[in-house]
Amino acid sequence: MPGIIPHRHCIVCGKAIEPDKTFCSDDCRAEMEKERKKQRNFTIIMFLILFGILFMLMFMPTH
Repeated sequence: MPGIIPHRHCIVCGKAIEPDKTFCSDDCRAEMEKERKKQRNFTIIMFLILFGILFMLMFMPTH
């Protein structure tokens, strides 16, 4: 299409950015890193809960 320059959109806020960039600013980069840490911690907690439940089920009396 004529008139549209090549671009991408920031994966955090959606602003148009240069094609070789992922984020529009350091603030968006920090926000994404914060969200990734939050997701990682949530995943770790869920696995710990799952393994805790499985561990308890393994040693419960069957009667």
